[in-house]
Amino acid sequence: MMTAFPYLARHLHPLIVSSAIAGGLLAVPACAETVSSAYTSTAEKDCRANATICKGIDGLIVLVQEDDLRRTVSIGRTAKQAEKEPAANHWFGPFNFTADTIEWRRDGAGKPFATIQRWYIADNNDTDKDGRPRSAQMLVVTRLPPGAVCHVAYVDVKANPNANDVARDAADRLAKTFDCAKDKVSIVGNNGRATTLAR
Repeated sequence: MMTAFPYLARHLHPLIVSSAIAGGLLAVPACAETVSSAYTSTAEKDCRANATICKGIDGLIVLVQEDDLRRTVSIGRTAKQAEKEPAANHWFGPFNFTADTIEWRRDGAGKPFATIQRWYIADNNDTDKDGRPRSAQMLVVTRLPPGAVCHVAYVDVKANPNANDVARDAADRLAKTFDCAKDKVSIVGNNGRATTLAR
């Protein structure tokens, strides 16, 4: 797992999708229904060659766009649809990248309603001995159709030892009813450097 940005250019190959979160398949009860996770890969070898499109689940695709070492990740039934979603225009100021796994939260019927992705954000105030910025890690919860696709919550990994569980709980509680046009993204759990950089 990368913690420094001298390797950023190597890992931010244009037109490659990646998103990551650690953890195994866990079932988490939410209200009266059973909620579970599924995982797909967005590593280059598992995606269409020379494209920004990777296979998700339930007929959804993951679309990544990149400009000046800054990524956006969106989801839809088609690339054209994903490109029109709010998530396609939600980017962070510092250089950033994601890893190679995406977690999909699914309801009792197996329908995905949210994703959780691990992002690495350059922190120019935290450098190694050679003056290169290290990365702060954050989990991003994104809501899925029906309705718009947008960021719902951010969880700082370093500030929350149980960050994966916090992100899953946020997805299960907030994603389905989140209004992308009206609601603001929440910092869930303890605030930290990554969530501060994301603002």
